[in-house]
This record gives sequence, C-alpha cells and structure tokens, in this order.
Amino acid sequence: MVCQVELICIGNELLIGKTLNTNAHWLSKRITSLGCIVRRTTVVRDEISEIVASTREAIARKPDFIIITGGLGPTFDDMTLEGVAKALSRKLEMNDEALEMLRERYAEFTKMGRIKDSNLTEYRLKMARLPQGARPIHNPVGTAPGVTIHENSTTILVLPGVPQEMEAIFEASIIHLLRDKSDGLFYVERSLQVLGVVESSLAALIDRVMLEYPAIYIKSHPIGSEPEVHIELHLTTSSRNKEGAEEEISKAMEKIQVLISQKGGRTGFV
Repeated sequence: MVCQVELICIGNELLIGKTLNTNAHWLSKRITSLGCIVRRTTVVRDEISEIVASTREAIARKPDFIIITGGLGPTFDDMTLEGVAKALSRKLEMNDEALEMLRERYAEFTKMGRIKDSNLTEYRLKMARLPQGARPIHNPVGTAPGVTIHENSTTILVLPGVPQEMEAIFEASIIHLLRDKSDGLFYVERSLQVLGVVESSLAALIDRVMLEYPAIYIKSHPIGSEPEVHIELHLTTSSRNKEGAEEEISKAMEKIQVLISQKGGRTGFV
C-alpha cells in the first residue's frame, strides 16, 4: 500500500492572494520524491471552524499522514493547535517538553541579540500549549515547535507556516517517518519537450506508451495554444528497484520519442 499524505495549509494570506503557497509546492515535491503520494491539498482561513472541519474531513479519509502548516505563532490569529484539538476532541494543555524548547530558544535568541529579553510572556507560552497526547518537534530555525499527534492510523504533523522553519523541521524530523512508511519506494521522473504535435494527436501516443509500460504515468502540459503549441511531457514512476525504474522510464521515453518523430514532431529534454 502506497503511503498517502494530505496537506492542510492555514492562513488568510494564502486565500486573498497576498502570499503564494510555496509550502504546498515544496512539500508536494519533497513527499513525492520519498515515494509517497499527496492525495489532496486543502487551504483554509484562520478560523477555528474551518480548521476543525478540514482536519476532521482529512482524518475521515484515513491517510497515513496529515501535514498541517501555519498558525503556530504567538499572535491572536495563530489558532491551528486550538482547531486541531477541537477536531480531535482533546484539550489544550501546557506541554513541559515544548515549554523547555521555548525557554532554551528564547534564551539563545536573547544571547545572540536577536530579541531583547527571554521572558516567557503569555503570548509566547501559547506556543507550548498542545493538544493532549501531542509531542513537540524541535524547530532548528525559529521558536514555535512543530507538533506530532497520532489519531488511530493517521499521524498528524503540524508545522510552522514560515517556509524556512517548515522545511528545516521536515528535513530534520519528518523525512524518516515518510521514508519508513513508503517501504523503500523510489520515485523517478523525466521531462520531455515536444514541438510540432498538437495535444489532441499526442494523446493517442501517450495511451499507447502507457499501455506498453503500465508502471509509467505520463502527463502532458501544454504551453501556448494550437497550432503553435509547445508541450511538456512529464513521465513518472515509483519502484523499490531504483535502477529498474530508471531503465523502465528510459525505455518509455525512447518509445514516445520514436512515435512523435513518426508524426513529424520534434523532442528535446527539459
């Protein structure tokens, strides 16, 4: 069974177009490279009811992992943990391990001159209140810890919305969880540029190659419009045998290049 992941990105700034959702893009590529599948990405506002609903809906689909980004800071609109706690019918409580992480981080930042004092104010303490049964994850870059929660067969991972912090926590503490769950799958991808063949004609060639190489998935991405269309073909596959996957995808790519040439088209590598 392929490891399945859902993403929930929280923040009004994502929905009003102020901030590009680079977290979803980065996570999707990284998760896919680890042999897992991103089944769905949901973006919701900084509202408790939206966070509760999206979390419960994702849990009902029983993915292996739900990764939630955003809303872990000290301000009034950072309400992700409260929403997740309500979705799981758990209370928020002060977590001693998270509290120690905050204490050490603020002391370090004060010593470095990045902040004026290390006092754990009410707003800072907010970041150490986690849902019952949750465990904090060390943040190598910022202050707010990440959070991991187990709900039946699903592991919920809550990460900061700041890209540098999210990526650092993922690389340091999350990657091994997904790699273990993917059971040693390797993800291989190749891209090919196609000129001189419109997408409607290319569709039959794609079907033919995918029938001959059923482990290969080919997706076409038109750039421009007919008749001067430029198409990018993206070939992907996953296998526990990396060399075998690379050989299979190379054969599929050679096959479709021959077919495109026979149609009078031209190809080149992206």
